[in-house]
Amino acid sequence: MTSLSVNVNKIALLRNSRSLGIPSVLRAATIALDAGAHGITVHPRPDARHIRAGDVHELAALLAARRGAEFNIEGNPFEPPLLELARAVRPAQCTLVPDDPAAFTSDHGWNIEHDAARLKPVVDELHRLGIRVSLFMDPEPEAMKQAAATGADRVELYTEPYAAAHAAGRDSSEAAAMLARYAAAAKAAQAAGLAVNAGHDLNRDNLPAFLAAVPGVAEVSIGHALVADALELGLAATVADYLRVMKVRR
Repeated sequence: MTSLSVNVNKIALLRNSRSLGIPSVLRAATIALDAGAHGITVHPRPDARHIRAGDVHELAALLAARRGAEFNIEGNPFEPPLLELARAVRPAQCTLVPDDPAAFTSDHGWNIEHDAARLKPVVDELHRLGIRVSLFMDPEPEAMKQAAATGADRVELYTEPYAAAHAAGRDSSEAAAMLARYAAAAKAAQAAGLAVNAGHDLNRDNLPAFLAAVPGVAEVSIGHALVADALELGLAATVADYLRVMKVRR
């Protein structure tokens, strides 16, 4: 069964455009969980342009009271505030992403050959805190053994290239080749002992084909598209529809 983790960054981004505290990140997370989402994802960045430290603490308390619900904090472990927040709230999962502080959004995975040595102590510390660790990775089958050697538990496949190919032509040879690449990366990760997550630009249109082609995806993290859909459908109905297209059964 593939789990759905709802990324609430865009809710925070909208809230931060005014000083009224609306929309409420905590309320949005509650609606998503009540509608069947399996967890909540946040990606705090150094400039706090969306998720803030207070959000992380409030969400941690909310999820601690929800049996079985997962809290996933993602970000660059070599930039504040990721590790400070992970130490403070001890989420179920921490997804390590090689973000540049000035980056508009996440746009690539780890260069594991270059970064493995400095990632390993971070992975070790997070494990000592009881946190599952996932590495944000491009769909490169040959990199999965090195990713596993860091001690990480999972990889999150960066899916923007697939989303772009699907948008250009869902039945095109390019989209099919891209899906084959992701399937090969997932199989290589699983052969190395890693579970597989996926995220970035997944939506209701491209998600079914991705899950049908890529074996054993444990979790998808979706924010931008889900929040955009919620403007038309409502948040609870949108979460329910994502679960429907994923064919998830609680």
